[in-house]
Amino acid sequence: MAIKGKNIKWRDRKRHMGLPLSFTRYAMSDDRLFLETGAFNIKDEEVVLYRVRDISLKRSFWQRLCGVGTLVIQSSDKSMPKLELKNIKKPREVKEMLHENVEEMKIQRRIRIGEYSTSILDGDGDEEDEDDDLE
Repeated sequence: MAIKGKNIKWRDRKRHMGLPLSFTRYAMSDDRLFLETGAFNIKDEEVVLYRVRDISLKRSFWQRLCGVGTLVIQSSDKSMPKLELKNIKKPREVKEMLHENVEEMKIQRRIRIGEYSTSILDGDGDEEDEDDDLE
């Protein structure tokens, strides 16, 4: 994998029937998540951890039988807003590790992302919070 020499915390491959028979590789360092696909023509992608917005886990019946799952990562990265880590082993543990690293990177970089309620337009065309209407 092209990220040798980095401080790799986790790595895996896309699995078929629970076996790592794939040319899709995943890795996570202190500050980035990497995706490498291909055998002859290789494509490398990465997402900086502080840009991760949401992490979800999907596990079909067959994935549960094989002991794998798919993590879906939503990010603010323009080139890769959605990254799927398909058929990885121990998906719950990886999700927790990823979540902890994302939070750590946001704290280190002093990134604060406020969650806002849905805004609506008042009669003047100015935005106001729905919460203001409840008073």
